[in-house]
Amino acid sequence: MAMTNAQRQANYREKRLKNDNGTGSRLNLVIDYGAHLALKRLALRYGVTITALVERLAMDEQARLTASMSADEHITYCDSVTA
Repeated sequence: MAMTNAQRQANYREKRLKNDNGTGSRLNLVIDYGAHLALKRLALRYGVTITALVERLAMDEQARLTASMSADEHITYCDSVTA
């Protein structure tokens, strides 16, 4: 029996959650059009996907922020969001 559109979409989304590490997380959001264009331009400039760019921006900012934290502050920061 043929799959429904909903089943095909569910399969597609499940496959997309599998990245190089076997993990992934879906992020669904609406952003300002200008910010979207900026992301597209930056991704093109760096030769990466928008996904890779957003990951890089988030990780770089987190590293910058946590560099000046004490051990206790870092633990509190990490414990604030776990999933």
